Amino acid sequence: MARRYDPERRDRIIDAAIRVVAEGGIAALGHRAVAVAADVPLGSTTYHFATLDDLLEAALRRTARTWLDEMAAALLAIDPALPVADELTRLVEDSLAVDRARLELEYELYLAALRRPAIRPIAAACVDEIAELVRPHVTDAATARAFVALVDGLTLQVLLTGRPLVHEEVHRAVAGVVGGGTGSH
Repeated sequence: MARRYDPERRDRIIDAAIRVVAEGGIAALGHRAVAVAADVPLGSTTYHFATLDDLLEAALRRTARTWLDEMAAALLAIDPALPVADELTRLVEDSLAVDRARLELEYELYLAALRRPAIRPIAAACVDEIAELVRPHVTDAATARAFVALVDGLTLQVLLTGRPLVHEEVHRAVAGVVGGGTGSH
Protein backbone atom coordinates (compact mmCIF):
# COMPACT_ATOMS: atom_id res chain seq x y z
CA MET A 1 0.00 0.00 0.00
CA ALA A 2 1.41 3.39 -1.02
CA ARG A 3 2.02 5.95 1.66
CA ARG A 4 -0.26 8.96 1.48
CA TYR A 5 1.56 12.26 0.95
CA ASP A 6 0.56 14.56 3.80
CA PRO A 7 2.99 17.47 4.20
CA GLU A 8 0.89 19.16 6.90
CA ARG A 9 0.65 16.09 9.13
CA ARG A 10 3.47 17.13 11.49
CA ASP A 11 1.85 20.55 11.99
CA ARG A 12 -1.55 18.98 12.59
CA ILE A 13 -0.01 16.71 15.21
CA ILE A 14 1.54 19.72 16.99
CA ASP A 15 -1.78 21.58 16.88
CA ALA A 16 -3.52 18.50 18.24
CA ALA A 17 -0.98 18.24 21.08
CA ILE A 18 -1.72 21.85 21.98
CA ARG A 19 -5.47 21.12 21.99
CA VAL A 20 -4.97 18.01 24.16
CA VAL A 21 -2.99 20.01 26.72
CA ALA A 22 -5.51 22.87 26.58
CA GLU A 23 -8.38 20.49 27.28
CA GLY A 24 -6.81 18.09 29.77
CA GLY A 25 -3.50 19.51 30.93
CA ILE A 26 -0.01 18.07 30.56
CA ALA A 27 -1.16 14.81 32.17
CA ALA A 28 -3.49 14.21 29.22
CA LEU A 29 -0.68 14.47 26.68
CA GLY A 30 0.03 11.11 25.09
CA HIS A 31 0.75 9.81 21.62
CA ARG A 32 -2.59 8.03 21.46
CA ALA A 33 -4.61 11.07 22.60
CA VAL A 34 -2.80 13.29 20.12
CA ALA A 35 -3.28 10.80 17.29
CA VAL A 36 -7.02 10.78 17.95
CA ALA A 37 -7.16 14.58 18.16
CA ALA A 38 -5.14 14.95 14.93
CA ASP A 39 -7.08 12.19 13.19
CA VAL A 40 -3.89 10.39 12.21
CA PRO A 41 -2.62 6.86 12.83
CA LEU A 42 -0.79 6.38 16.14
CA GLY A 43 2.37 5.53 14.21
CA SER A 44 2.39 9.04 12.73
CA THR A 45 2.76 10.67 16.10
CA THR A 46 5.64 8.42 17.10
CA TYR A 47 7.24 8.81 13.66
CA HIS A 48 7.33 12.59 13.94
CA PHE A 49 7.84 12.74 17.74
CA ALA A 50 9.66 9.75 19.21
CA THR A 51 9.06 10.84 22.81
CA LEU A 52 6.44 12.83 24.66
CA ASP A 53 9.12 15.38 25.47
CA ASP A 54 9.66 15.83 21.71
CA LEU A 55 5.95 16.45 21.29
CA LEU A 56 5.82 18.76 24.29
CA GLU A 57 8.84 20.65 22.97
CA ALA A 58 7.12 21.26 19.64
CA ALA A 59 3.92 22.40 21.37
CA LEU A 60 5.85 24.75 23.65
CA ARG A 61 7.84 26.18 20.74
CA ARG A 62 4.68 26.88 18.78
CA THR A 63 2.76 28.52 21.62
CA ALA A 64 5.82 30.48 22.75
CA ARG A 65 6.46 31.75 19.24
CA THR A 66 2.90 33.02 18.96
CA TRP A 67 3.12 34.70 22.35
CA LEU A 68 6.55 36.21 21.62
CA ASP A 69 5.39 37.57 18.26
CA GLU A 70 2.38 39.18 19.92
CA MET A 71 4.59 40.63 22.66
CA ALA A 72 6.99 42.04 20.06
CA ALA A 73 4.11 43.71 18.23
CA ALA A 74 2.77 45.17 21.49
CA LEU A 75 6.18 46.52 22.43
CA LEU A 76 6.55 48.11 18.99
CA ALA A 77 3.29 49.94 19.66
CA ILE A 78 4.66 51.60 22.80
CA ASP A 79 4.43 55.36 22.48
CA PRO A 80 7.85 56.84 23.35
CA ALA A 81 6.16 60.15 24.19
CA LEU A 82 4.36 58.56 27.15
CA PRO A 83 5.93 57.44 30.45
CA VAL A 84 7.35 53.94 30.09
CA ALA A 85 5.66 52.76 33.29
CA ASP A 86 2.28 53.79 31.87
CA GLU A 87 2.92 51.99 28.58
CA LEU A 88 4.26 48.83 30.22
CA THR A 89 1.31 48.79 32.63
CA ARG A 90 -1.02 48.90 29.62
CA LEU A 91 0.95 46.06 28.05
CA VAL A 92 0.63 43.93 31.21
CA GLU A 93 -3.10 44.58 31.46
CA ASP A 94 -3.63 43.82 27.78
CA SER A 95 -1.62 40.59 27.99
CA LEU A 96 -3.69 39.41 30.94
CA ALA A 97 -6.98 40.35 29.27
CA VAL A 98 -6.73 37.51 26.75
CA ASP A 99 -8.79 34.37 27.05
CA ARG A 100 -8.13 32.67 30.41
CA ALA A 101 -7.94 29.23 28.77
CA ARG A 102 -5.20 30.51 26.50
CA LEU A 103 -3.21 31.88 29.45
CA GLU A 104 -3.62 28.59 31.29
CA LEU A 105 -2.34 26.67 28.27
CA GLU A 106 0.65 28.98 27.76
CA TYR A 107 1.67 28.84 31.40
CA GLU A 108 1.04 25.11 31.74
CA LEU A 109 3.39 24.45 28.82
CA TYR A 110 5.88 27.01 30.11
CA LEU A 111 5.87 25.57 33.65
CA ALA A 112 6.17 21.99 32.39
CA ALA A 113 9.85 22.80 32.08
CA LEU A 114 10.13 22.61 35.86
CA ARG A 115 9.79 18.83 35.72
CA ARG A 116 11.04 18.14 32.22
CA PRO A 117 14.68 19.13 31.77
CA ALA A 118 14.48 18.41 28.03
CA ILE A 119 12.23 21.40 27.48
CA ARG A 120 13.77 23.72 30.08
CA PRO A 121 16.05 25.41 27.51
CA ILE A 122 13.00 26.39 25.44
CA ALA A 123 11.28 28.02 28.41
CA ALA A 124 14.53 29.75 29.40
CA ALA A 125 15.02 31.03 25.85
CA CYS A 126 11.49 32.40 25.93
CA VAL A 127 12.25 34.36 29.12
CA ASP A 128 15.47 35.66 27.58
CA GLU A 129 13.75 36.71 24.36
CA ILE A 130 11.03 38.60 26.22
CA ALA A 131 13.67 40.43 28.25
CA GLU A 132 15.47 41.33 25.02
CA LEU A 133 12.22 42.67 23.58
CA VAL A 134 11.63 44.80 26.69
CA ARG A 135 15.26 45.96 26.97
CA PRO A 136 15.00 48.98 24.60
CA HIS A 137 12.23 50.42 26.76
CA VAL A 138 13.99 50.28 30.13
CA THR A 139 17.29 51.42 31.60
CA ASP A 140 19.20 48.11 31.54
CA ALA A 141 19.05 44.34 31.06
CA ALA A 142 18.51 43.65 34.77
CA THR A 143 15.43 45.89 34.75
CA ALA A 144 14.10 44.09 31.67
CA ARG A 145 14.52 40.72 33.42
CA ALA A 146 12.84 42.08 36.58
CA PHE A 147 9.91 43.31 34.50
CA VAL A 148 9.53 39.87 32.89
CA ALA A 149 9.58 38.28 36.36
CA LEU A 150 6.89 40.73 37.49
CA VAL A 151 4.68 39.83 34.53
CA ASP A 152 5.13 36.11 35.20
CA GLY A 153 4.26 36.62 38.86
CA LEU A 154 1.20 38.72 38.10
CA THR A 155 0.02 36.20 35.52
CA LEU A 156 0.36 33.31 37.94
CA GLN A 157 -1.49 35.24 40.65
CA VAL A 158 -4.35 36.04 38.27
CA LEU A 159 -4.55 32.41 37.14
CA LEU A 160 -4.34 30.95 40.64
CA THR A 161 -6.58 33.36 42.52
CA GLY A 162 -9.00 34.53 39.84
CA ARG A 163 -8.76 38.02 41.30
CA PRO A 164 -8.86 40.81 38.76
CA LEU A 165 -5.94 43.14 38.33
CA VAL A 166 -6.20 46.53 39.98
CA HIS A 167 -4.75 49.15 37.65
CA GLU A 168 -3.21 51.26 40.42
CA GLU A 169 -1.50 48.24 41.98
CA VAL A 170 -0.13 47.05 38.65
CA HIS A 171 1.10 50.53 37.77
CA ARG A 172 2.78 50.90 41.17
CA ALA A 173 4.52 47.53 40.74
CA VAL A 174 5.62 48.30 37.17
CA ALA A 175 6.86 51.77 38.14
CA GLY A 176 8.73 50.22 41.06
CA VAL A 177 10.56 47.93 38.67
CA VAL A 178 11.13 50.20 35.66
CA GLY A 179 11.17 53.61 37.33
CA GLY A 180 8.58 56.05 38.53
CA GLY A 181 6.71 56.70 35.33
CA THR A 182 9.53 57.70 33.05
CA GLY A 183 12.26 55.70 31.49
CA SER A 184 14.54 55.62 28.51
CA HIS A 185 13.11 54.72 25.14
